[in-house]
Amino acid sequence: MFKRACDRFCIRAGDKMFRLWVRLVDDNHLIKDMVVCDESTDTRTHKVMNAIEKACYEMDLSKPIWLDNIVKEFQIHSKCRFNKDAFIEQIDFDYMEIQVLEEDY
Repeated sequence: MFKRACDRFCIRAGDKMFRLWVRLVDDNHLIKDMVVCDESTDTRTHKVMNAIEKACYEMDLSKPIWLDNIVKEFQIHSKCRFNKDAFIEQIDFDYMEIQVLEEDY
């Protein structure tokens, strides 16, 4: 099992940056989470994909597959869940949830 860990919080006064919160949940309990920051000038889509890739690397997970219902949920709410159907490998948690905490405009 995973232990709860808040790995990185990127806080800078004044400047806005893109921050994505990634968390793993099992039996309605947060088992691991992290915040990924991105100060690049990439598009929002590239920032989301890069942040997920970084989080999955650090949490030793395969990258999830963006199913149609997940894409729609993320476009509407800037938040979505990847359950076991979105992963090729077997996972030992119920779902991975991502949420945009801050966007640069």
